[in-house]
Amino acid sequence: MDVAGLIGLLKDSPPAKALTHGLRTGLKDMLAYGISGSARALYAASLVDSGYQVLIVTANSEEAKKINADLEAVFLPGRTAYFPAREIMPYEVYAHSNELQNQRLAVLKRLAIGELDCVVTPVGALSASIVPADILSKAMLHFENEHSLDLNSLSEQLVSRGFERVDRVENAAQFSIRGGIVDIYPVDEKPVRIELFGETIDSIRYFDPTTQRSQERLEKIVIPPAQELIITEERKKLGRQAIEAEFISVKQKLLAGKKHAAVERLSDKVQSALDKLEDGRWTAGLEQFHTFFYPDASTLIDYFRRSPVVIWNEISRIGEEAKRLNKERNDTYAQLLIDGALLPSQNNNYLRIEELYSQNCHCRIYMSLLPKGLPEEIKPRQVVNFEIHAAHSFLGKMDMLAADIKRWSQKKYRILLFTADQERAKRLQSHLWDMGIELELADKINLTPEAGKAVICWPGLQQGFQLLGEKLIVLTDVELYGVKRQSRKSFKKGKKTNILHDLKAGDYVVHESHGVGRYLGIEQLEVGGAFKDYLHLQYAGEDKLYLPTEQSSLIKPYVGAEDKVPKLNKLGGNEWARVKRRVKQSVEDLAGELLALYAARETAKGYALPSDSEWQKEFEEQFPYEETPDQLIAIDEVKADMEQPKPMDRLLVGDVGYGKTEVAMRAAFKVCEAGKQVAILVPTTVLAQQHYLNFQERFQRFPIKLAVLSRFTSRGEQKNIIEGLQRGEVDIVIGTHRLLSGDVRFKDIGLLIIDEEQRFGVKHKERLKELRHQVDALTLTATPIPRTLHMSLIGVRDMSVIETAPEERYPVQTYVVEHSPELVRDAIYREINRGGQVFYVFNRVRGLQKKAAEIQEMVPEASVGVGHGQLPERELEQVMLDFINAKYDVLVCTTIVENGLDIQNANTLLVDEADRMGLSQLYQLRGRVGRSNRVAYAYLTYRKDKVLNAVAEKRLSAIREFTELGSGFKIAMRDLEIRGAGNILGPEQHGHMLAVGFDLYCQLLEDAVKNLRGEIAPAADKPPLIELKVNAYISNEYITDSGEKIEFYRMLTLVNSLSAVENAVQSVTDRYGKPPAPVGNLLLLAKMRVLGIQLGLEAIKQVSEERVELLFNRGVDIGAEKLMELAQKFPRRLSISVVQGLKLQVRSKRLQDRELLVLLESILVEAKALVG
Repeated sequence: MDVAGLIGLLKDSPPAKALTHGLRTGLKDMLAYGISGSARALYAASLVDSGYQVLIVTANSEEAKKINADLEAVFLPGRTAYFPAREIMPYEVYAHSNELQNQRLAVLKRLAIGELDCVVTPVGALSASIVPADILSKAMLHFENEHSLDLNSLSEQLVSRGFERVDRVENAAQFSIRGGIVDIYPVDEKPVRIELFGETIDSIRYFDPTTQRSQERLEKIVIPPAQELIITEERKKLGRQAIEAEFISVKQKLLAGKKHAAVERLSDKVQSALDKLEDGRWTAGLEQFHTFFYPDASTLIDYFRRSPVVIWNEISRIGEEAKRLNKERNDTYAQLLIDGALLPSQNNNYLRIEELYSQNCHCRIYMSLLPKGLPEEIKPRQVVNFEIHAAHSFLGKMDMLAADIKRWSQKKYRILLFTADQERAKRLQSHLWDMGIELELADKINLTPEAGKAVICWPGLQQGFQLLGEKLIVLTDVELYGVKRQSRKSFKKGKKTNILHDLKAGDYVVHESHGVGRYLGIEQLEVGGAFKDYLHLQYAGEDKLYLPTEQSSLIKPYVGAEDKVPKLNKLGGNEWARVKRRVKQSVEDLAGELLALYAARETAKGYALPSDSEWQKEFEEQFPYEETPDQLIAIDEVKADMEQPKPMDRLLVGDVGYGKTEVAMRAAFKVCEAGKQVAILVPTTVLAQQHYLNFQERFQRFPIKLAVLSRFTSRGEQKNIIEGLQRGEVDIVIGTHRLLSGDVRFKDIGLLIIDEEQRFGVKHKERLKELRHQVDALTLTATPIPRTLHMSLIGVRDMSVIETAPEERYPVQTYVVEHSPELVRDAIYREINRGGQVFYVFNRVRGLQKKAAEIQEMVPEASVGVGHGQLPERELEQVMLDFINAKYDVLVCTTIVENGLDIQNANTLLVDEADRMGLSQLYQLRGRVGRSNRVAYAYLTYRKDKVLNAVAEKRLSAIREFTELGSGFKIAMRDLEIRGAGNILGPEQHGHMLAVGFDLYCQLLEDAVKNLRGEIAPAADKPPLIELKVNAYISNEYITDSGEKIEFYRMLTLVNSLSAVENAVQSVTDRYGKPPAPVGNLLLLAKMRVLGIQLGLEAIKQVSEERVELLFNRGVDIGAEKLMELAQKFPRRLSISVVQGLKLQVRSKRLQDRELLVLLESILVEAKALVG
């Protein structure tokens, strides 16, 4: 957005001119006060407009993000960035998540290559020493078309920079090399594919990590390292010497004090660090030794190309925060030094606030609302007062806004109204037009409005302001409506987990005819003089099956309960047939039941609600976030159902925090506005209370009466609420199963919202079934369900799935770390010092009270509560309510504690003995924190002194991957999805899923539904059997990974059109380069299979060295005239027989593999053209 006019207006103001004069005359310290709201970001933009680079320092990350949001959205799009702080833990770290590190590297790279003019950062980030700018610049890799590239050294360079070599690149910091094709996933942007011609770069392309297909081309790209700590050989040597020297010195002092345990502990820690240093791949945990490798401190300021102007935003608050951080760190490090847990110099990674003030820069501008609170050591040479005031608030009162705009216009003020998006801008324009106020819409501000005029523009700013001297009024959503509508620029789609390329040797699979077997890998066999690939499957006993790759669609990965090993079936036995028959019968019964219910609902009479009113739109506008794409679809689907003259019965699926409640609120509002009542049924008192508070906050500006009915509601209140429901005085009631009691009657109920129905008892579920036939019903569940099940149930169950997660502005920082009392104490202190709360998970009831006592002793200031599943229900509910109401700082609990709870103030999770837990458990636990606008921390701890068995070692390794959203994440998701499916379909069906594997179960269910609806595909669509003696396989040189091979074979098996075959050709060429002859043959065979289906072929068989036969299905009639025409096109090669069905005979004598396949393809293409 071009905002030159607005920037110019501020630049021309006397205070800004005074500061500009100071900058030009070399003043180093200036104070600017009386500047509020988004005007601070506007002033920073004016400095950039004058040719300066700017660093803005704030007290905390929330302030930094707000200022950067204004700069990015309106004032400096594409030229500003937020640089987050990153915690460096002085403990033994096995692994950690890298989101914040990746954000930081992206900013450092953009600064280094000159893309940024402004950076906003909290003081905690600025105070941490980072790698010198010249070191990072040298570590960046530059790729450009027509430039040479040495593949031999590239792999080594990438590994040394923190990248991991894999077969398939799906996540940041991974790379692969396949012949002359290199895939790299940088930490700061989309993955890239670099294709070589010889040793020269022929092309650079972005690619989609899900489909693996190339996208737009690039001329060049700069890729930063994947880790902040860059250790060159020179620095490695320096660091090793410094660590060893300091260790010897500290060791002597500890021994002199007879602290032998501390010596042993420090020795282990130092040795672990030196081992990691020697290994050279994983630097997790080495960041704490930064100062040994780089003793001279470097900060963000050193990365600017020109000496920046540093704006200290509210310097008094920055000073307080810096001193608090310093004290917190010093207290932690002092105890760790005594315990022998670290070396003294590890605390030198940070600069004191006084050192930050004195860093070299062009000028320091101290910005604050009031001219006070400056530290004594700061002596500004110039002080200016901007007199920029906060804007008036209107809280949605359009009449007051219209009156003020008229008054300002008469006084010749310029008025700018910033709102979140174009849709909201149009509605605001419409509202004000109705009140006689004419406004322009502008998504670009080329000039400020004329004096006396008002303009509505988007996107929004954080906070309005008044520039009285220049007669400028700026209003935002905060002033207009009382809420700031947060814009989420990107959304994360739930990862697809049903992927055959994840199949590894040793994994269990399900064959449709033979049952559960074990996949042992791909083997190349010679059969009849031709080489082909086969999938080697092991069954019970010594049974083996070699499955031709063209039949790979017959197997599916066995997905059952996490950590449960399935029983192998026996080849040729009837056990599998019995199991499959039983499951098939059960899913057919289920499909019939679902269809009958669906049909009954289709004919039932309901109440059709009117379309959305202005009030509905106003209510929806007050949602403080931009809706995710899936959320919008779900909202539209729910409203469409409610506007039909039949009862709605829709299931809404989405993880905690994905926005289901907002969908329910909009549905509830729609019903209330139509004069009907809403009942919201939840499984526990705690959830009832939480929903009540959330609804109360959202509905407070509207004349809608809410009530909560649970065992915490007194008898007198319950009586009043029940009477209010009967008289129609209560619009929305939220409650537990108390709502289903016989004495609860409604005057006119229009909507029933059920949260987590699977947690209600059988009796309550029966009552819910009755209610569903009478009113609209919306059921919510937080357990994810897989897309395959969703697709299977289309047409028998109305279902909305919210898969897009809101952009994680504050991702949960996950650490897999050795358990220590210091870590626990440090993590709890840090959280409660910022006013937050802590979950401490210890998954054994025995010993839980003792653990709570230990924590209480460690942190005497904290109030500690205890919760577990063996407590009486009322007692557990009271504990949880007390935790929600912040009566406890720390909740020591088992994993059974509510997973649907949304406790926004709890942002630290400590898991004791994480190696004993399943991945899906850890995934759900981690989801309990990170629900607010703060950085959340999850510490998954293990006992290093404990001898880990092989399973625990494997699990720890998986947890490491889990922090990086690798395969561990996929395992966790699949396990949760199966549970979700069981919740929807019932426990009996869950057992069937485990019996035949989840994927086959979904296929059987989908077949049953389609069969009952009369949608089974005709038998003629079956592909022909192809038996040709040609070499058709994928060599290990072309595709090295067996999982990738299977995926490609499966793709070829499932293609159903010529365009899909062409797409497969492009895909394999794009990813692996030009296909060798055997792969080219495979592609031709796939094309023949499609043509065979279209022509009604039964088989293509090589009956001898000299003859191939094309046999048609019975009933296929091409016509004699067309057959003669076809034969004439291939003289001496093609003859036709109609004995025992239509048959084309092809002479194949002396034809090579490729020649034979091209000939057969040509015959089929011509035949298709003739048939039409």
